[in-house]
Amino acid sequence: MGESDRVKIMTENEPKNTFDEVGGATQASFAPTGHKVIRGYLSQLSDRPGVYRMLDSQGAVLYVGKARNLSKRVASYAKPTGHSARISRMISATASMMFLTTETETEALLLEQNLIKQLKPRYNVLLRDDKSFPNILVSEATAFPQIKKHRGARKEKGQYFGPFASAGAVNRTLNQLQKAFLLRNCSDAMFDSRTRPCLLYQIKRCSAPCVGYIEQDDYAALISDATRFLRGKSTKVQESLAAEMAQASEALEFERAAALRDRIRALTQVQSSQGINPEGVQEADIVALYQEGGQACVQVFFIRANQNWGNRAYFPRISAGIEAAEILEAFLVQFYSNKEPPRLLILSGQVENEDLIVQALSQKAGRKVQLVVPQRGERAMLLENAQRNAREQLAKKMSESATQAKLLEGLAKAFDLEAVPQRVEVYDNSHIQGTNAVGGMIVAGPDGFLKSSYRKFNIKSTTITPGDDFGMMKEVLERRFTRLIKEDPDRESENWPDLVLVDGGAGQVSASYAILSELGIEDVALVGVAKGTDRDAGKEEFYKPGGRPFALPHKDPVLYFIQRLRDEAHRFAIGTHRAKRAKSVTATPLDEVPGVGAGRKRALLAHFGSAKAVSRAGLADLAAVDGISHALAETIYGFFHGDA
Repeated sequence: MGESDRVKIMTENEPKNTFDEVGGATQASFAPTGHKVIRGYLSQLSDRPGVYRMLDSQGAVLYVGKARNLSKRVASYAKPTGHSARISRMISATASMMFLTTETETEALLLEQNLIKQLKPRYNVLLRDDKSFPNILVSEATAFPQIKKHRGARKEKGQYFGPFASAGAVNRTLNQLQKAFLLRNCSDAMFDSRTRPCLLYQIKRCSAPCVGYIEQDDYAALISDATRFLRGKSTKVQESLAAEMAQASEALEFERAAALRDRIRALTQVQSSQGINPEGVQEADIVALYQEGGQACVQVFFIRANQNWGNRAYFPRISAGIEAAEILEAFLVQFYSNKEPPRLLILSGQVENEDLIVQALSQKAGRKVQLVVPQRGERAMLLENAQRNAREQLAKKMSESATQAKLLEGLAKAFDLEAVPQRVEVYDNSHIQGTNAVGGMIVAGPDGFLKSSYRKFNIKSTTITPGDDFGMMKEVLERRFTRLIKEDPDRESENWPDLVLVDGGAGQVSASYAILSELGIEDVALVGVAKGTDRDAGKEEFYKPGGRPFALPHKDPVLYFIQRLRDEAHRFAIGTHRAKRAKSVTATPLDEVPGVGAGRKRALLAHFGSAKAVSRAGLADLAAVDGISHALAETIYGFFHGDA
């Protein structure tokens, strides 16, 4: 059910002369703030569920909340007393409000969290990393199914097992499963084109179904064993393999017995690498929260098929004075917005509106989801382990943050900045004699490297001389800051840098400064980092617009920090360049044929062997390829023969 179907915008009835709508943002005109402003909305509100937004005098969103009854909820803010320090600060800064009504409170809950992720209000809990998790997929598209890592929507036909906490956890498990069950992991195109076994068969990690070294029924038995193991029936699988090994040994088939022994060892290694494997918890996520010093860590463990499939720590952004129950509620809704919740959630504490959370998660999963806070037994032991991990991770994060804060303070002192930078952007270019040129931008702040904010720039200008580093840097900065000005002209977001570092000396700084000046950006500090004499690390020279070069003491921690920033930017730019170069190496004329996507390209190459052979093929031969219609065959033929 779409938001437009169920939601009614109520801003047209807001008190007059408090704000003017300008491009979706509210601009104040000496508007009053506080509980009296909020009280002015009460007469216009209904008792329906919905979402409300509290805005400051500049139109920035302070807080997004949901309500079972909008009128009662907003009335609680209209009282002058009885609020926590956090809520009092929020009320005193509120200059206007916006409201959206919904049919149900569940819809209000989901809409609230969507708006929080979109608007990032200062007083809300914000989960800053909500990426999807990898799974193991046993495909069912062919007679000899493939086992592989899968991330994203479950559109491909097959059996999915997960989630795993990281790609590394999936890769380790897949590696051992290959040893244990000898299943193929090659693509269908490679499988269909093989004429002899690949290296994986030689090292005993594949049964080589591609060349008929195993019958379909025997391969199906291996698939069955693998899926049973992934469902938690590992003991039965190992017992079966042990019985087979004993039979082979008695029959003096020592080579087969040794192979079965190796498979049993591989399964044992998978189990031992998983650490905790609970007997009484088949499917659950363990969610443990720990707070200290105005910061929070949420540790999530994934239990599937009575096996531990990894854990991950999250550090949601919270405001001072926020309660644990509110943090957990916000975390659960945001975390499972793009993931399927398990049947059981083991929590470190109660959440606000538990019935509402259960309803929303059950609706998402299509089945009943249970929330529990165990006090004893195996579940409590699992939770205790997760809480200990959360406590240790938060202590580590706070220690790193303290060190990072000192380094940023040192950076401000070294470059004579007006304030400690909260966002540092570092730029570097990479190319080989001007080919496959790319620019890279990395970002660092109080929490370290912000990898979700990294950006790559494919150099597009045709007027830049190949190898012109100054021209490339100018294009990168012009594109970056032109877009930033367009998206956030009032500089209300956290995306504006306080300091820009460019890899290079006076020339790079001059070119970069010219672009920033043309765009009217005068308050972003700019510094060039040059290798210095002999291009030796530790002898870096720093350049500021209009100033003389200077250096930092050889063993200064701030110098090491700058070197790490520069090296990270260089690594990112080089990696992006290599990926672009690798893609260009595998590019073929088929990429430019209208209607030929990746799947049809694979089919054509598998059928003809090369793009050159495709270009020489006749209409009848092209149309004979699976997935190529007669009309598309004419398009392909015309593309290569000038008749299109």
